Amino acid sequence: MVQIGYTMMTEQAGPRALVDHVVRAEQVGFDFSVISDHSFPWLDAQGHAPYAWSVLGAAAWATSRIPLMTYVTCPTMRYHPAVVAQKAATVQLLSEGRFRLGLGAGENLNEHVVGAGWPVVDVRHEMLEEAVEIIRALFAGGYVSHHGAHFDVESARLWDLPDRPPPIGIAVSGEQSCSLAGRLGDLVIAVEPKGGLLDSFDRHGGAGKPRVGQLPVCYDPDREAAVARAYEQFRWFAGGWKVNSELPGTAGFASATQFVRPEDVAAAIPCGDDVELFADAVRPFVEAGFTEVALVQVGGDAQYPFLDWAEKALLPALREL
Repeated sequence: MVQIGYTMMTEQAGPRALVDHVVRAEQVGFDFSVISDHSFPWLDAQGHAPYAWSVLGAAAWATSRIPLMTYVTCPTMRYHPAVVAQKAATVQLLSEGRFRLGLGAGENLNEHVVGAGWPVVDVRHEMLEEAVEIIRALFAGGYVSHHGAHFDVESARLWDLPDRPPPIGIAVSGEQSCSLAGRLGDLVIAVEPKGGLLDSFDRHGGAGKPRVGQLPVCYDPDREAAVARAYEQFRWFAGGWKVNSELPGTAGFASATQFVRPEDVAAAIPCGDDVELFADAVRPFVEAGFTEVALVQVGGDAQYPFLDWAEKALLPALREL
């Protein structure tokens, strides 16, 4: 049976609200939770971008059962990998072993803020591979020094290290990232239900490892209101990750999506309160071989109605898939 998760989307809610939301998600029965790690929202209409790691610390303390996971952190630009290792180890301790570290090659939208430029994708993957090497070395304990093509580490050590280091997930969108994830990841992360991604992951060493997908949804008893909200806040999703990883700011996403129509968004994101429509959107992930699917309810102010509906109607239906 596929595990169903809840997404704390930092682009659409402030830090206290995000913690309250995941507490309620635990109460209604979601199997796990994930959090985005942004310095910018995708569109101005979303309006938020709190620091995900502070939210994770608070969420770890406020919850007791639900697993936590970054979806995903880029450990190469805004954050040095040695810093990511320290943050991840600390959250694993605070959550008493409920944390997984999801990593990816990042988006210009978030990483441009440190003014280091935006490398081509091949270089970003090189940087990610080196970063994972550093993080795993620090998770293993002891002092670590590293002088590589992209990073230097001088006599680093994690002084508060959990007995079980956080499993590392790696986000994929194509053959190159699947190769990296299969070789270096404990699980794979994707936002599209493409079986070919999982086949490639398996070929490169990922067979038998968990595979986590993510799906945006927009619940509202008024379907037209749901479509309007999804269009206002989530039309950026139509660009695909090859585009989304390159644009540097909200103005770029607004311009790139100026010809996207509400009906285009509604065709890609289930909107309204038809349980079967939502189940039909999750089903391709299940059929592709994903073991977990995290749902993103569009709209920071629309979380509690969604969570109540999920408890009563949606989660029971999805358990049947």
